[in-house]
Amino acid sequence: MSGVFGASGAVGASGVSGARGASPEGATAAGRPGDGPPPDLTHERLKAYEGRPTAAAGVGRDLVNEPMIRHWCEAVGDTHPAYRGPDAIAPPTMLQAWTMGGLSGHADRSGAYDELSRLLDSAGYTSIVATDCEQEYLRPLRPGDRITFDSVIESVSERKTTKLGTGHFITTRMDIRADGEPAGTHRFRVLKYAPAARLPKTAERPKATEPARAVERPQATEPARAAEQRTAAEQRKAAEQHMSAAAEQSAAAEHPKTPERRPPRRPRPVINRDNAGFWEGVRGHRLLIQRCTGCRTLRFPWLPGCNACGSPDWDTVEASGAGTVFSYVVMHHPPFPAFTVPDQPADGAGPAPAAAPGAAGSDAASPYAVGLIELAEGVRMVSNIVGIPYDKVRIGMPVLLEFLCADEELELPVFRVAEGGEG
Repeated sequence: MSGVFGASGAVGASGVSGARGASPEGATAAGRPGDGPPPDLTHERLKAYEGRPTAAAGVGRDLVNEPMIRHWCEAVGDTHPAYRGPDAIAPPTMLQAWTMGGLSGHADRSGAYDELSRLLDSAGYTSIVATDCEQEYLRPLRPGDRITFDSVIESVSERKTTKLGTGHFITTRMDIRADGEPAGTHRFRVLKYAPAARLPKTAERPKATEPARAVERPQATEPARAAEQRTAAEQRKAAEQHMSAAAEQSAAAEHPKTPERRPPRRPRPVINRDNAGFWEGVRGHRLLIQRCTGCRTLRFPWLPGCNACGSPDWDTVEASGAGTVFSYVVMHHPPFPAFTVPDQPADGAGPAPAAAPGAAGSDAASPYAVGLIELAEGVRMVSNIVGIPYDKVRIGMPVLLEFLCADEELELPVFRVAEGGEG
């Protein structure tokens, strides 16, 4: 069963670090895709790291405890009764959470993984992306359990080519114990790669003409001379047009026109067969919630099957549009002007929103509120909160659904504070 290893959303989940610059002379040594690794970086050299520990006799910072279990369940919306009460157990997918070192990291981490990373960096594989994780559960974890663990580099793949670029997959395995008993295994896989080269977009340039060469030709007849004269006249006319166009280009270069600035655009949603019905509803200004036809449980976001009974059969319920702010965050950095440029209601009704300070007509962007909205039907969804300054948003505020036109191609469900709800 795969566990959660990263948050998704507006920021990229790849964790890609920028490729470091290199001189043309060092391009081959830097491992540019297609050139191959430097001669001394063989797969055998990389495989020598397999089995080397990345953490030995690690100890979890906290005992398994009820507050962390409760926070986890509330965050993911898991209401399973096994995670509550005097005989509660921890959700199995929390396995890795009990081993994390926090912002300060692990003091007991060995240098083998860092050494391997530096070696791949020196070969030009300077970017990294997490690809997947696997977890195996051997026993339930209960409040009071003391977590210990060991971690090793399990495997380093041969050189692989992907759409992202060429590199090596590195798999680490963490064996986790609870009070000395085996509790589970967590495997985490990343790709260390050199980004694939992208061809620059260059303006098409006219091909240079070769200089005229003197050649001996037989004496031309009168019709041939007339044809040559017409051809010469056409060539002179084309040359004059070319010189005129060149002069216009030169004048334009000396006095360039300021290009029209296009407003920043929001990221496009990823639409697939599992959520296409939701976005079809949005286009019709309907917020649709999935409902399992087996156990009648409502669910959001859309999933291919019921997370309560496992049934793949479902229908939909249209949300009333009423809700409350269950939680929220205010995004300050990185700045993203597209989320603070004034949007227009999709139906054209209502007053136009006031311009966000520093957004329209500027590269600056103001902070904005992202809310976890609990709908009247009981499910929760993440969306923007509009119509109120970001620093006035409060938990428990009543909100109402509306559809906003982000641009000519995209409409989105957002929530506006209900009348009288600002106090």
